[in-house]
Amino acid sequence: MIEQYLIHLLVLVGIYIILTLSLNLAVGYSGLLNLGHVALFGIGAYTSALLVIHGVPFLVAFIMAGLFAAFFGALLYGITCKLKGDYLVLATLGFSFVVYSVLINWVDVTRGPLGIPGIPKPELFGFTIQSTGSYLLFMIIIAGISVGLMRLIVRSGFGRLLQAARDDEVGLRVLGKNTYLLRYKIMAISGFFAGIAGSVYAHYISYIDPSSFSLTSLIFVVTAVIVGGLASLRGSIIAPAILILIPEALRFIDMPSSILGPLRQILYALILLGILLYRPRGICGRIDLQ
Repeated sequence: MIEQYLIHLLVLVGIYIILTLSLNLAVGYSGLLNLGHVALFGIGAYTSALLVIHGVPFLVAFIMAGLFAAFFGALLYGITCKLKGDYLVLATLGFSFVVYSVLINWVDVTRGPLGIPGIPKPELFGFTIQSTGSYLLFMIIIAGISVGLMRLIVRSGFGRLLQAARDDEVGLRVLGKNTYLLRYKIMAISGFFAGIAGSVYAHYISYIDPSSFSLTSLIFVVTAVIVGGLASLRGSIIAPAILILIPEALRFIDMPSSILGPLRQILYALILLGILLYRPRGICGRIDLQ
């Protein structure tokens, strides 16, 4: 029983590693504090679930989930590209609320607050990924490929230009570089990985509803990015593991569930406060949090 529980936690860690890394691409490497990221995660989850339920093969649905989320990521940047600072934060947060409202009110498609139950497990080349053990192997492959691709992106010339735009946007424009186009691309790439994380999550949990992509999820992912450190791939791999596994240890303490839930939220807050006070760059961050 404990072994199955640990495997379940490791699958969740894999999903949130992809999600945290993808948000760090936007926040850490390009300087865009995108609080609409969890909405892209939800768009990917709903896209993949609905397509598979209507007979589309999982692999096609998985890719479409990423492309749909990439489209909305680029669209979000197109809408907010003239905004800076607090205005950008509020606008992207508003996008999360808009997507949440659509999910909860477009009942004919999303079943509203009832959510979508019975999402099929992924089927690849005639093999259904049914057990948690096989899902963990699948998750390791997807997370490994995603981490490898994101590592290539941030170490490429494109990645270095992004970081230059983050540090000195005006200087880069003087050199003739189109910083808007750079950020369109990174928002689409960031959205793509959030979308495939959503697809893997939906088919693993087998049930999604709008509350799965609410403000609570957003706080968790943003906390993971800050704890791991901005512009750090290694930090974005370590932080979700810490934030998922340490609070889960509280389950082994004998206390009512009504206390356990708030206690986990308090623990997240304490970890975040400790990091901000004593390691303002996070565990492995390379730039200051501004």
